[in-house]
Amino acid sequence: MHQHGGDIYSHKNVLDFSANINFRGMPESVKEAARAGVEDCMNYPDTACQTLREEIAKREQVEADWVICGNGAADLIFSLVLAEKPREALVAVPAFFEYQQALHTVGCDIKFHYLQESNGFLLQTDILDAIGPETDLVFLCNPNNPTGISILPGLLEELLKRCEECKTLLAVDECFLDFLEKGESLSMKKYLVKSKRLFILKAFTKMYAMAGLRLGYGLSGNKDLLEKIRTMRQPWGVSIPAQRAGIAAAREIEFAIASRRMVQEERDYLRQKMEEMGYGIFGGEANYLFFQGPVTLYDHCLKAGILIRDCGNYEGLRPGWYRIAVKSREENQKLLAVLQQASAR
Repeated sequence: MHQHGGDIYSHKNVLDFSANINFRGMPESVKEAARAGVEDCMNYPDTACQTLREEIAKREQVEADWVICGNGAADLIFSLVLAEKPREALVAVPAFFEYQQALHTVGCDIKFHYLQESNGFLLQTDILDAIGPETDLVFLCNPNNPTGISILPGLLEELLKRCEECKTLLAVDECFLDFLEKGESLSMKKYLVKSKRLFILKAFTKMYAMAGLRLGYGLSGNKDLLEKIRTMRQPWGVSIPAQRAGIAAAREIEFAIASRRMVQEERDYLRQKMEEMGYGIFGGEANYLFFQGPVTLYDHCLKAGILIRDCGNYEGLRPGWYRIAVKSREENQKLLAVLQQASAR
């Protein structure tokens, strides 16, 4: 079974650096909305998530009819694949495991496009040649998980153009884009108006620390595609507490701006200290860092009560690659002390 970050249930009483959640936690307004939602849980949730979709549309500056909500972004990944039933798909790796897991459920032939360490795991124009008329679906993550590297805007535009030519659906995961200072300018939302071959994945999970509530959403100007996805899903996939929390989160603009600034400060601090210890760090544009270390580092950290993400099981990686979340200064200093011990061994 593929191991994910955030497994604080198998590893109890640990400081968790394995899940990329905003270290500031959930905003109070979001907590209050979720609590109030519990009071109404004797009723069924709104299957259309109408109010939530309207608030997301305002936040994203798109049409409400272009928004579909789900039980986390992973729920929408599976629903999208079930709706499209692709025979052949392309995934740029290393990447979020759920893309290939969902594709396997429909017996899809998966082609991997391997990002290269030699060019810093940056997506290159050679991916264009990997997309052909036989390619039904392409999954990309921007910025990528686990590398934390964003895709050049010009390349994204070329990718969409190529997908249009080949009648290929392009699914772009933008779940971590809120953590980038220029994230809005990197979003593919501006192409939704004219493209029916684009589906964007987003979630409240990371920025608003709502992993346990489960709430993600998709954006597409292709209403027929959205209707196909809805037919693949059970009607009450988003609970009342999650919908209420999402409405509150969609209005928390200042929280996101302040979080982005604080994450950047702590990320720069972590990077500097780790590089001084000799760790090789790649990317790092979001709220996590991707780096190389000793193959024994995961066990060393776990023995010290710290859980990090061992990326050795990602397609395209090998043992010795790791990902850590950016957390508070006090928590980061605890991690650094353990990393210092490991580097000195």
